[in-house]
Amino acid sequence: MNKVLSVLLALPFGALAAEPVATVAAAAPAVSSGVAGQLTQLVFGLLLVLGLIFFLAWLLRRVQQAGPAGKGQVIELIGSRALGPRDRLMLVQVGNEQILLGLSPGTITALHVLKEPVQVPSATEKATPEFAQRLMELMGKDQKDKK
Repeated sequence: MNKVLSVLLALPFGALAAEPVATVAAAAPAVSSGVAGQLTQLVFGLLLVLGLIFFLAWLLRRVQQAGPAGKGQVIELIGSRALGPRDRLMLVQVGNEQILLGLSPGTITALHVLKEPVQVPSATEKATPEFAQRLMELMGKDQKDKK
């Protein structure tokens, strides 16, 4: 009886032992194609995410340009000058008055209210550095597109 039991127990283990060898041999080509498939899926996923980032940047740029620049604003920044790493002078216009402000960490001080407004050139008349101008020409943009 002991021999019969050992034969019966040996049969299922023998069948199970033979099966993984067959599945490993059959699965070996699938593993290499599975890695290629995973790599392809990874590359397409990366391209999709990068495309989404560029699309959102383009969309954000379009939305910002579509909005009126300065329309409905009561306070307008006319000019700014750095005095140090953390200190600045700023000229702002509120209605018809121009105010010179001193900004330092934690404080804003009104230094002077100008009696006559300072005339500043418009944004289209500002001088563009030569490199930026050449780059815009190469990209097909001119100063008129920049509003």
